[in-house]
Amino acid sequence: MTPLDALPDPKLLRLFDVLYNCRSVTRAAEQLGQSQPTISIWLARLREQLNDTLFVRTPGGMAPTPRADQLIGPCREVLESLRRLTASEPQFIAATAQRRFRLCVSDASHITLLPRILNHLRSHAPGIRLEAARIDGNTESALESGEADLAIGFVPWLGGGMYQQVLFEQDWVCLSNPKHATDGEPMSITRYRTEGHVQVSAGTGQKLLEAALTRAGIERRVMLELPGFLGLGMVVGSTDLIATLPRHIGQTLAAMHGLQMTDCPLAVDGFTVKQHWHARYHQDSGNRWLRELIRQLFQPPRLADGHA
Repeated sequence: MTPLDALPDPKLLRLFDVLYNCRSVTRAAEQLGQSQPTISIWLARLREQLNDTLFVRTPGGMAPTPRADQLIGPCREVLESLRRLTASEPQFIAATAQRRFRLCVSDASHITLLPRILNHLRSHAPGIRLEAARIDGNTESALESGEADLAIGFVPWLGGGMYQQVLFEQDWVCLSNPKHATDGEPMSITRYRTEGHVQVSAGTGQKLLEAALTRAGIERRVMLELPGFLGLGMVVGSTDLIATLPRHIGQTLAAMHGLQMTDCPLAVDGFTVKQHWHARYHQDSGNRWLRELIRQLFQPPRLADGHA
């Protein structure tokens, strides 16, 4: 096998191909946009590297030697390989694309993000299929290997080699049954301490809530613990229990179940929801398209305009 550094310069291979076709140094110079002296120099170099005259001047033009006839096929294969190597990646056409994307998302995103993304895909990219995976200790390796395309959420532990983009900020709210509300008044810290609570153990921001409770010296009366947000709206809507959760999922559940939403009276650190992807797939046309779609769907205009 010929080492790559022993191959002739691609411009010499291109000369070989053009000259084999046109059989004229003059026409080869015109096609390659070079002067005839330059073409003569290139041809001399090519002859030296391939150890053959390659072309012989005849009344009918520059006739190829038997060695040139043998080499033209491999030469064109190399040129085609170089063309494919340097060609731009095909554009991703969402309307006709057939592709599966895997998103690592939080439990809340099944309710807040996925339906909106899927609704857009069904209308504009019907061949795209989504697969949802959990955000966990395997998320980073999944993004690196390509097993997952994006991670969306509060994932501060992701390491190097990752890109990220801010989507929206989150603070904390409380949900309650309007039948048990106190005339629409804001949730007081006194009421927060005395009411019964639903605790959701899922969600990457729950540690922020737990830290705030510890700082305030509050031990809630937890009457029900759920592994995720599934069923939370029904529980709050049919009981006198209170749920403390990030605003995005709170707004969604309040609208779906007719719940009262108030600002959380407890000082809980907010967090930023971002989309994350690995540097290996930063230029992938499909990944770029998906990232831009999610940005358009969920990033507020003030962030999109650069006024965060």
